[in-house]
Amino acid sequence: MGRRGWMGLAWGSFTAATAGCLAATGRFMFPNVLNEPPQQFTIGFPDEYGEGVDERWKDRFGVWVVRTPFDDYHETSGFYALLVTCTHLGCTPNWLSAESKFKCPCHGSGFRPTGINFEGPAPRPLERARIVLAEDGQIMIDKARKFQEELGQWTDPEAFLGV
Repeated sequence: MGRRGWMGLAWGSFTAATAGCLAATGRFMFPNVLNEPPQQFTIGFPDEYGEGVDERWKDRFGVWVVRTPFDDYHETSGFYALLVTCTHLGCTPNWLSAESKFKCPCHGSGFRPTGINFEGPAPRPLERARIVLAEDGQIMIDKARKFQEELGQWTDPEAFLGV
């Protein structure tokens, strides 16, 4: 290869390196966008729900809505929203209606319909989300506010919606 060939190769390499640096700088100017479902949403009116675990919102919003005839923490009937994240390693448990429990497929943790853990390696109960009535009478869930049983937060009035 002659002198012209080496000069062409050097300029070509320099141009490619400069273009790569400019592309990396341009990518830095546009941050990654994380598209998550909204943290606060309404799920309909209370009379649209029957007693037990409702899985309608599991895939879309990541919550189970449970209507109970009696809640031990509030001593009345009503609703609570359980987050669908296992407290062991963050997998998504499944609701097994025949066994009346949530069962995590990853490591076998089991949770009662109240969210209390009773089998497997999960160190603590499922978390509850804030649940209140919106101004129009619909049930509103706010996943940004979480309640943990072991901290005594399930007794908070917004962790349970009495009806």
